[in-house]
Amino acid sequence: MKQAIKDRYNDTILQEAMLRYGIAADQIRALDAFESFIYEFDRDGRELILRITHSLRRSEALIQGEVDWINYLVAGGVSASRAILSQRGELVEAIDDQQGGTFLVTAFVKAPGQPPWGRWTPALYQTYGEVIGRMHALSKRYQPGQAAWRRPNWDDDLFEFVESYLPPTESIAKKRYQEICRHLNSLAKDRDSFGLIHQDAHGSNLFVDETGRITLFDFDECVYSWFVNDIAIVLFYIVQSAEDWPAFTQEFMTHFLQGYGRACPLDPAWLKEIPTFLKLREIELYAVIHRDFDVAQIDDAWCARYMRDRKAKIEQEVPFIDFDFESLSGLL
Repeated sequence: MKQAIKDRYNDTILQEAMLRYGIAADQIRALDAFESFIYEFDRDGRELILRITHSLRRSEALIQGEVDWINYLVAGGVSASRAILSQRGELVEAIDDQQGGTFLVTAFVKAPGQPPWGRWTPALYQTYGEVIGRMHALSKRYQPGQAAWRRPNWDDDLFEFVESYLPPTESIAKKRYQEICRHLNSLAKDRDSFGLIHQDAHGSNLFVDETGRITLFDFDECVYSWFVNDIAIVLFYIVQSAEDWPAFTQEFMTHFLQGYGRACPLDPAWLKEIPTFLKLREIELYAVIHRDFDVAQIDDAWCARYMRDRKAKIEQEVPFIDFDFESLSGLL
């Protein structure tokens, strides 16, 4: 989170947000968060989530677009955390920070269940693929409620953090990223391959209930991009808990794509682009870690492990996963 946002946030903002959503002081609990202030609260016997972000990070129109898409997906049968109305009937509440900016408040139904860690099975991999596929199938028909609410494209200036976060010494990584972007911009962008995607649908942004139902949440990063990018991002994160990455990729993708294909057709030719999208996310995460840590002494175990030899792997164009993705074509 930007320090400027932290500096502007105070209890007065929280109290106003609570007032607008009818939250009593004994009903709210702070949760760990990365880019926003997140709370859990109870209302009318329901567990809900309150999110407070700032216009320095996202405009009100972008957040309107996010919640509009979420509720469209839920109405279409996707299991996702629905955005709910405030006491005044608004999906997004704006609170003046008295410094020229605005805190933007939204609330959602809390996803049922628990994080998926330790619960993954081949059947759950298929369910995972089916949820992502159903989301993409609906995305093909989606139109924002208002033109101003349209979410950005994947390469919008809003996401130029690789150039912003990497120091001058990372010129080769920046060059590799630019090469990837040029390649991606040469790809087709038709209705069957390109649309609004979650862009962050990893295991920390979903819960699984006792029946094995997956519910997605945290759509803050949703953008217009290729559907296969969402698939690559899912794989990018889940593979990192495996010991043998190629073997796990074979197992996971076999089941994930079977589920995906039941919900949404995808031309198998797109599978050959997965290594490029994996490299895109690899460099983007590399940049974010540069922003958030002193890379010489990272105090987060996961990030420290990720950064091990990462500079060399990026500069030498080592595939993120050594795997023939075109071999999976028969699954689609």
